[in-house]
Amino acid sequence: MYALVEPQILTEEEYFEFELTSDRRHEFVDGQIYAMSGGSEQHSLIAVNLYSLLRTKLRGKGCRVFSSDMKIWIPNLKIFYYPDLSVVCDAQDRDRYCKTKPCLIIEVLSPSTQRIDRNEKLRNYPNLESLQEYILISQDRPSLTIYRRRNDWQPEIFGAESIIQFEAIALEISINDIYEDVEFV
Repeated sequence: MYALVEPQILTEEEYFEFELTSDRRHEFVDGQIYAMSGGSEQHSLIAVNLYSLLRTKLRGKGCRVFSSDMKIWIPNLKIFYYPDLSVVCDAQDRDRYCKTKPCLIIEVLSPSTQRIDRNEKLRNYPNLESLQEYILISQDRPSLTIYRRRNDWQPEIFGAESIIQFEAIALEISINDIYEDVEFV
């Protein structure tokens, strides 16, 4: 669920203060805040599987993997998002509460947020110069779409049994491993 919270305009500083004391997470888009809600079992399993795979394979390589608790800040657009996963390989990106230099961002699609993930975030994330890949993962069937900077953000779609090349971090991962233990309903 993605719902507008109290229709008031906040500055980035006001949002940041609000978010530090809130018991829920909120995304921020040019002064408006939107409450984030929990996901399904499939959503959680996919995110945990991928986090575990990325963390294990990137250990000792200078990259850090972040879960949905880490904000991504797009300063020139005045936006803070909470992607499901992000990878930062820039040693200078050390803020405790938000990152500005991810090389990889991953969203697990949900019925309530997929329109935003496929449109708004696809338009906005490429404003991060460091970003090389934006990945959308279906929770309804084994399907993954990669948008790459080197390909002018054109979609590459992968299905069951595919081996995925995460070029931004020089890793290869099986789509079957991403969907381990996920039951489709």
